[in-house]
Amino acid sequence: MTSDPLPDELLAHALEAARRAGALLRDGRPADLGVQATKSSPIDVVTEMDIAAEKLIAGHLADHRPDDGLLGEEGGVTAGVSGVRWVVDPLDGTVNYLYGLPTWAVSIAAERDGETLVGVVVVPMRDETFHAVLGGGAFLNGRPLRCRPAPPLDQALVSTGFNYVAEVRAHQADVAQRLIPRVRDIRRGGSAAVDLADVAAGRLDGYYERGLHPWDLAAGALLAREAGALTGGRPGTPPSRELTVAASPGVFEPLQELLEEFGAWHD
Repeated sequence: MTSDPLPDELLAHALEAARRAGALLRDGRPADLGVQATKSSPIDVVTEMDIAAEKLIAGHLADHRPDDGLLGEEGGVTAGVSGVRWVVDPLDGTVNYLYGLPTWAVSIAAERDGETLVGVVVVPMRDETFHAVLGGGAFLNGRPLRCRPAPPLDQALVSTGFNYVAEVRAHQADVAQRLIPRVRDIRRGGSAAVDLADVAAGRLDGYYERGLHPWDLAAGALLAREAGALTGGRPGTPPSRELTVAASPGVFEPLQELLEEFGAWHD
């Protein structure tokens, strides 16, 4: 029986596009971006770089896979006719990028008929390329990944993120305040794609966040699952904008239950 060649083809294009976009963002960032004098100019530069990276990715994919659809964080939407859709976040972690922090990434996933087949997360400032293929495992710079063996929840290191709308942040802070005494500690990395990849790499025991878009989580969630972690939203539901949870088996369920109890899924 011949195996399906499509995932390998999609992976090759995702890796190439993500690496090229990552190099563009890394090499094109002004050294003084975070300390420029005017309030607007640094944000404008980040927006320009974000859009340029998405155009690079979309152009590469259009050249090689012209019949595919695309959903991009910067507004690129193409319907496509092949059954394959690319889900692209050209710069996840824009505030980190603005400030010169290393935790930002290019995230590219490929779906077929709604199922994620391929996920790539490139973290240029860490020189890291994560990739996963459905049923084929997760890898970091070619090395196979496994999530951490589950500790008791009170020894689990958990990451999260916060919305930039004040009212939403207030509730998220309340959830985090209630969660902190129940876990080892909480981290806030600033990039959902990197947090999900770090769950896959065993650097975090769990991660949760409300308000993610498909481009924030598509690639990273596949990485986490292929490394042996569990992903979901509220109990019995998949990851969504309402809530995304990813954690090692053994941590996932008690963490998800606490988040449900604390109302992490609503504002």
